[in-house]
Amino acid sequence: MVPIPSNIQACCVDLFCGVGGLTHGFIREGLLVVAGIDSDHLCRFPYEYNNNATFLERDVADMTVEEVDGLFVPNQLRVLAGCAPCQPFSTYSQRYETHRDAKWSLLYEFARLVEGIGPDIVTMENVPRVVRHAVFGDFVARLKDLEYEVWSDVVECARYGVPQTRKRLVLLASRHGPIRMIEPTHAEPRSVKDAIFGLEQIEAGECASADRLHTASSLSPKNLERIKESKPGGSWRDWPEHLIADCHRESTGRTYPSVYGRMEWDKPAPTITTQCHGYGNGRFGHPDQNRAISLREAAILQSFPLDYQFVQPHEPVQFAPLGRMIGNAVPVDLGRAIARSILRHLLELNLGSPESHNMIKH
Repeated sequence: MVPIPSNIQACCVDLFCGVGGLTHGFIREGLLVVAGIDSDHLCRFPYEYNNNATFLERDVADMTVEEVDGLFVPNQLRVLAGCAPCQPFSTYSQRYETHRDAKWSLLYEFARLVEGIGPDIVTMENVPRVVRHAVFGDFVARLKDLEYEVWSDVVECARYGVPQTRKRLVLLASRHGPIRMIEPTHAEPRSVKDAIFGLEQIEAGECASADRLHTASSLSPKNLERIKESKPGGSWRDWPEHLIADCHRESTGRTYPSVYGRMEWDKPAPTITTQCHGYGNGRFGHPDQNRAISLREAAILQSFPLDYQFVQPHEPVQFAPLGRMIGNAVPVDLGRAIARSILRHLLELNLGSPESHNMIKH
């Protein structure tokens, strides 16, 4: 990979920042992030504690251009990043009337801020299905109207070091010329074993002695029987007849082979979702321990570092909100790849160095 000089003077504001997956990836590559904006108050502690950046608990739709513009460091290149909540575009939400969901409008709010601020670089990450919807086409068209060069494609996160089979739409846009994603950094995907092997062994419903986030949800007696009968890479079809759920006995249920499954040590994890802490919600069983993956294991599979803190010491560990925050996060290593793409672009154009300040026009 091309080495990136540390003297590039650029800074980023991260819209819809969540717990800071994208921000942390940027910071680890040397790209300054000055602030993250999100309406979820639970994200404040992990975002600020791990990233040394300001967290603004705000709805992006309520932010004025002047407010966001004022967050950037004067006389530096400006990067505006945004991962608008993807539930309206997700496969899991297709049974709902998502065209009425207020979150559909958030990409228009993103475009409003781009138009008002005129950042040097714009980047977005979302689920692949977003490209099928008019709001995405409108977003790209607005960027082009504003004379940005736009690149977008669906990338396999495993090709950039994330140990899961997660595909995401990445968009990069620049006011200064063509920009694109760096080439994949991993010829072979990292496996579950690469990521979580060696963590303290725990039982279902148990918490590790040294890491409160390394805690696994409880299992009912029947589900404990079921996971004991489950094979890595297998499904409920491996169980004896008396353990098969009624819904799976019906013809419609037999189209869901991945629920109640175990991960495999030598393959990437499946896509980590907001419900990944539940054994029955997908192939989220531990490869050989009789439990679902822990919250810490889920975070590691999202490429968060082992010491990334999600809850304050006095706060309880709650599966639903933490699972939501971890599952919704941009994988850190994907964030690193996006950051390297931006920094390479600036380096190629000789932008962002102190000598190039006279080229920055805001």
